[in-house]
Order: sequence, then structure tokens, then C-alpha cells
Amino acid sequence: MKKFFLLFTLVVASISSCFAQIVAPIKWTSALEMTSDTEGVVLFKASIDKGWHLYGMNLPEGGPRSTVFSFNDVEGAELIGEVTPSVAPIEKVDMVFHLKLSWWENDVTFRQKFKITSADKACRIAGTIAYQGCNDETCMSPSKEQFDLTHGEPAASASAATTDSVLPTASKTEATHEASDNVSSDEWWTSVNFDKFNSEGAAEERISDSSWWKIFIWGFVGGLVALLTPCVWPMIPLTVSFFLKKSGSRSRSVRDALIYGAAIVVIYLTLGLAITMIFGASKLNDLATNAVFNLLFFALLVVFAISFFGAFDIKLPSRWSNSVDNQAEKTSGILSIFFMAFTLALVSFSCTGPIIGTLLVEAASMGNVTGPAIGMGAFALALAIPFALFAMFPSMLKEMPRSGGWLNSVKVVLGFLELALSLKFLSVADLAYGWGILDREVFVSLWVVIFILLGMYLLGKIMFSHDAPLDYVSLPRFFLALASFSFSIYLIPGLWGAPLKGVSAFVPPLYTQDFNLYEGGEFRAFHDYDEGMKFAAEQGRPVLIDFSGYGCVNCRKMEGAVFDTQEVSSIIKENFVLITLMVDDKKELAEPMTVEENGKKVVLETIGDKWSYLQRSKFKANSQPYYVMLDNNGSPLNTPYYYDEDVAKFVNWLEKGISTYSGQ
Repeated sequence: MKKFFLLFTLVVASISSCFAQIVAPIKWTSALEMTSDTEGVVLFKASIDKGWHLYGMNLPEGGPRSTVFSFNDVEGAELIGEVTPSVAPIEKVDMVFHLKLSWWENDVTFRQKFKITSADKACRIAGTIAYQGCNDETCMSPSKEQFDLTHGEPAASASAATTDSVLPTASKTEATHEASDNVSSDEWWTSVNFDKFNSEGAAEERISDSSWWKIFIWGFVGGLVALLTPCVWPMIPLTVSFFLKKSGSRSRSVRDALIYGAAIVVIYLTLGLAITMIFGASKLNDLATNAVFNLLFFALLVVFAISFFGAFDIKLPSRWSNSVDNQAEKTSGILSIFFMAFTLALVSFSCTGPIIGTLLVEAASMGNVTGPAIGMGAFALALAIPFALFAMFPSMLKEMPRSGGWLNSVKVVLGFLELALSLKFLSVADLAYGWGILDREVFVSLWVVIFILLGMYLLGKIMFSHDAPLDYVSLPRFFLALASFSFSIYLIPGLWGAPLKGVSAFVPPLYTQDFNLYEGGEFRAFHDYDEGMKFAAEQGRPVLIDFSGYGCVNCRKMEGAVFDTQEVSSIIKENFVLITLMVDDKKELAEPMTVEENGKKVVLETIGDKWSYLQRSKFKANSQPYYVMLDNNGSPLNTPYYYDEDVAKFVNWLEKGISTYSGQ
């Protein structure tokens, strides 16, 4: 076991080291193709890795960087029209930027027509492609790809560079700063490595990532909740009756019960995988942030909640379940057991549907098929274990409470919970369209009211039409009411901007709060690397660099879920100098700079180009969000930190950096 764990640790360590490499998910090829003696087309093909997307052309200001084709040198030819893509991009309203964005998820080819004007039929077309790509977890820095294409005899060489300003690899910036303690900016730009930290336990920190465990636990809890629904509970005596008819030897009863439990798991797992395969994990993740889908899911959960409150019943056509049930009676052996498990899935759908749908959407946010498989497997396991036990030991049924008023109460409680959960999906649509109808304090207010009403219902102060009179309050109802009222009180400070870390994944972000007395997340940040490093050296403080971008969705998520918390903001204020560098800042430098990178000379024209080059040359990385801590010599204090909204993990990472700095 120890050997297996060591091997697993090494594998994860090697994977984690890959995160620090340059990300190149989009590769370009260009070619010049003649369509006649005097006309032709320039072809630019973008090969996009699975799970990534290339942002579209002509995006609005304030969003990610558009894909732009610049033809800097056109000799012996003239361009005809504009650059056109082979397929139209996907268009969607982004809930973070409140902008309509476009992108391509699969390979795409761009065409630019031209006409030869030179007498010798020779031409030269050269320029750059500016672009940016993202996936569900990270964004690459805005990048440029150069192209230089000729037809016929090569035209005259391009003119010399417009500037002699050169920024070498261990470079100087346009305004060199002299820092205290004899530290020069040259040292601050020197490349670094994180090998010593990787050997000291970075792999173990990666192993502790509990995303899959969280999905498994949520799925298992969902299965246990489904057991208590009025659609599933009546299936218990039906299951026992079915297996009593098939009873034979003790060993056969145990075998049939295990097959029954396995069949339930297989059916639900197949359902989850089938939905994921049909739509794709990335498509399900797109649905999770799609405004129209979230509105539909909001309406669905509200309808189910109203049904659970007793307004009407939602049932699948009875002939479906009856047909499957008849097949279970007619067939024999393993096939009959499978049909019985399928009957359970059909009959319970009206109660388990919202649970399964929510689980699949949340699990798909992992961006691959693993999340939905784990979630549905855990859900089915929780559902299968009790039924397998009842099938194995029918006498257990005698100890179970019979259906009655308590089961209806469970149904109403689920109605309240679904009503509360529906607001999360409405919030996503509200953010996407920028309606502003469900700001954070409105959302929290509604939750406070819902859970107060739930507590009152559990105490018998609210009754619905199909509820039986409550003679007394049982201990389970009392403690559930106590939990509901306590949760409401916990939510109330959120009306004034408290972070509510326990439910931060559900409530809207803090920036939607109109009335905010909370000061978390507000601290001074430098936006120039050398100025920030100089100030840190003078103050004797470590540096926290935040490589971010205006077009980085996950950067905004980290700011809202991690940086805006009181715990993290306090540590940064008291211990660090924060330097936030936007790698897609389009402001032009006072003077272009030339650097040598991978044997090529690259011209840095914007502030974003400069910070992107710093990240590539010093840290060998080009994805955002990307966080790194440095001492006053520009040396790292810990491994880099990537996108992970676990506040406790981020705090632990910061504290290790502080400890390393103090020990120097």
C-alpha cells in the first residue's frame, strides 16, 4: 500500500510540474494559395486542443482579447475584403463580464483574399495574429503568432525594427528602478525554479484536492435524501414482495439481492454517463453557465416545489412503469431482477429527477466525464444499499415505519429546499443578462425567509392542504426546525456584506451587494512589477504576485471566493505587498521593447505584453490565474498557486510563504 501511495505521489508530482510549463493549446499554421494567376487567398488554420476555445473577432471592450489579424507588410499585392472564418463562432452572454462574447471550440480556418498588383507576379504578405484562449479552469496569456508568406520571387526584406530598445532575458524595464539593500531590477527578472518546494510536499498538497470526494459525498447524500421521498419509499415493500416470490436457498437470495443492488448502480451510472456522452462534459459545463438553461432549470425546480407543497402530482405515464413491472413478473433470472431495478428508477423519477439533474450539472463543472460518473455512482450506491439489504433480509421491513403523514412532511421539506436551490439558477441567469433583480442581499433575504418558513412548518405553525393535524412536535422535527432557524440567523449578517463562506458557492458575488459594510478584500495593489518589488524591499515585506487578466473568468471567481474573504484579505494586508499584473492590458508602452525568446526577437508593444513576457521568462508559465510569492531578491517562497477556491488551502499556502520569508 505504501509503495502504491508513493507511486501515486510521484505521478501527481509529475502532473503538477506540467502545470508550470508554457501552455500552448492553440497552434497556428499559415499558407498562401493562388486561385488564379492574379488572385489568391491566405489561409490561417487554428488547431484548438480539446476543452479549450479561441476567442472570436471584434469582441467588445472590457472583455477578453479578440482574435485580430494584422497585415503589417503587404508588397506587390492588395487585400480584398476582410478575414472570414470557415465556421461561425459560438455566441453567449458571459455572466461575469456582462458582455456578449464569441469563441470557437474546434479547429477553424480563416481566409483573407488578395490580388497581385506587381508586374512580376510576385508578392509578400507578412504580419501577426493576436489571440487568446481559455478552458474551464485557466486562460493562456494573450499571444501573438507571426506569419511571413511569399509568392514568386521574394520581395524586398522588411524594414528594420522601429526601435532599438532591447529588453534581454534578464532584462531591464523602460524605467529601471534602483531598489534598497543593493537589489537591482536585473535580479528581479531572473528566471526561477520551484524544484526544492516540489520535493518538500507540493505533491501531497495536490493529492489532498478533494473535488472528486466532494462530488461523491454530495451524490451519496442525494441518494440518501431520495430514499425518504414519497416516490421511492413505497418501492420498499414492493421490492420485498418481489424477492419473497423468488425466494429459494439462502445463498440464492443473497446472490439475487446483490445483483439487484448492482443493477440499480449500473442503471443510474449508465444514465449519467449517457447524458454526459451525448452532450459532452464540456457542453454540460457550458449549460451550467448558460442563462437560458438556468432559467429553465429554475422554472423546473419551482414547479417541483409547488408540486411537493401539494398543488398537484407529477408522475410519469403509469403504462411505462406498469409495462416494465409486467416484464419483471414475466421474465426470470437476472433479467427479471434488472427489470425490477428499472421499475424503481422509473417510479422514483418524479422525486429523484431534480436531485439527479442538479447533481449532473454541478459534477459536469469538472470539465470531464469523471465528475458525472462519480456523482451518479455515489447516488446509485446510496439508493442501492438499503434495497439490497431489504431484498436480502425481508424481515427488516417489519422494523421500518409505514408510509403516512411523516412521508408527506418529508415531501414538503424537500419542496422548501428545492425552492431555495432554484434561486441559485435564477441568480446565474440574472448575472448573465445583468438584470440586477437578484443582487446578493435580495438572494440572502429570500433564503432567510424560506428557511424561517421551513422551521415554522416543522413546528406545525404552517399547514398545507394535504397535511394531517400535528398533535405534538417529535424530536426529529424539533431539531430540524432548530437547524433551519439557526441557518436563517447565520445568513442575516450577509445582508450587510458578511462573506458567508459556508454558502459562498450558492449566493451571488459580493460585488452585487448594494449595501456593504464589510471591508474584506480591499487592499492596495501595485500594477507595476518593479515599483512593487522596490516598495517591498524598502518595507522588508514579501511579495505576492497575481498574474491576472481582464478576460480571465476564473480570476474573477478567485477574487470573489478567496480574496474577498476576511481571513485572506487580512493576511495579505498585514504581511505582503500585492502586485497585480494584467497580462491582457492593451495600453501601449511608452516605447516598444524587443526581447529575445526561444531564439527569436519578440517586440513587446503593450503593458500586457510586458507582464506576459515576465511570467513566461521568469516563471515558465503563461496561464491565469497564477499566484507566486517572492522574497526581496525575486526568489520564490513556495510553489505557485493555481485556480482553486479552497480558502483554507490558499491560507495554508500563504502561511508557508510567510514562514519561509521569516526564516531567511
